Amino acid sequence: MEVDFIMNKIQPVNGFVLIRIDGKKERKTDSGLIIPDTVEERRAEGTIEAIASDAPKTLAVGDRVIYKESSGIEVKHEDVLYLLISAEDIVAKFAEVDKI
Repeated sequence: MEVDFIMNKIQPVNGFVLIRIDGKKERKTDSGLIIPDTVEERRAEGTIEAIASDAPKTLAVGDRVIYKESSGIEVKHEDVLYLLISAEDIVAKFAEVDKI
């Protein structure tokens, strides 16, 4: 008997963008104390994984972006942490340049 598995994907709508949040790791101090990732502040940057069709065309899947802190909705899907955020809350994207 063959079983088909349906892979669930998150597709943003209404101008939202799905950003993959880089995983945080616990830190160990020189004296041996372990500082869990829940104590440290979340960095306001990530990689775009999916975009709503009505989001700005200046954004693309794979872009590394910086967004406003405390915006969006955290979503854990298949053990990966994402942020569902309004495209308006993205303030910059990383770009490769030859010179500054």
